[in-house]
Formats: sequence, structure tokens, C-alpha cells
Amino acid sequence: MGKLSHIDEDGRAQMVDVGGKRLQYRVARASGFIKLEKATVGLIKQNDIKKGDVLTVSEIAGIFAAKKTFELIPLCHPLQITKVAVKAKIEENGVRILSSVSCVGQTGVEMEALTAVNVALLTIYDMCKAVDKNMKMEDILLIEKTKKDISL
Repeated sequence: MGKLSHIDEDGRAQMVDVGGKRLQYRVARASGFIKLEKATVGLIKQNDIKKGDVLTVSEIAGIFAAKKTFELIPLCHPLQITKVAVKAKIEENGVRILSSVSCVGQTGVEMEALTAVNVALLTIYDMCKAVDKNMKMEDILLIEKTKKDISL
């Protein structure tokens, strides 16, 4: 294994200096799932959760979270995000969250995509906790990350 970029010469955590890297168009996509009781899925479909529209609120929470990632994860860089998309999809036994984040920058947006998914799932958990004591968040993963050179 080579030298770790987030560790200084004394073995302490540090933020990586990306100042010398060229700007690239970067995209990351992530997903996650929250397993719910069938009755809870029905309440979400009917928009009968007392706290409101679970799918829309979770999507907005995920977008908000992606933009705040650098404030939550200590070694993440503040980025000029160009787009965040979060989609909540009802499935038979729960809700799947899909996120996509893009930017033009010197470092990737995978942490932003993963943060969007996690906060969207946590929002569903919060909104449904009064009616479902068996919720389980699972399968949170980075689907892909890409970077492409751009011409300025």
C-alpha cells in the first residue's frame, strides 16, 4: 500500500490539498434502502403519515444534506456542486433512495452522494418511527463515480 494522502508525516489526519489538481466534471451516484412493514408502505403510498409527504420530504432532505456534506464530514472539501438529484422509490417492502451529484472540481462528489442517501433514509425513519418499530436501513453503497476532462 502506498502513502495515505489523508495522513501527515506524524500519522495524524489531514485534509488533502487538491489545489494542484485540474478541474474535471465529476459525477457520483449512490443508493440505499429502508425496509418497512407493509402497513407503513401503504401509509406512505396513501400519504397518510402524520408528519407529511414522506417521499418528497426525504428527497429534499437528501438534496440539502449533499450541499452540507463538507460541514458534516471533517476532511471533505467544500465543493461547487452543479446538480443534486435524489429520488425516493416505493418498493414492495420499503423505499429505495437513489442520488446523483455532479460538480466541476478538483475532487469527487461520492461523499455528497452517500450523504444524500443516508440523510434521505434517516428522514424516512424519523417520519415513520411512530408507526413502524422494525425499520432497517441497508444496502447503502456508491454505485459509480466518474470524472471527465473539461476544456476551459
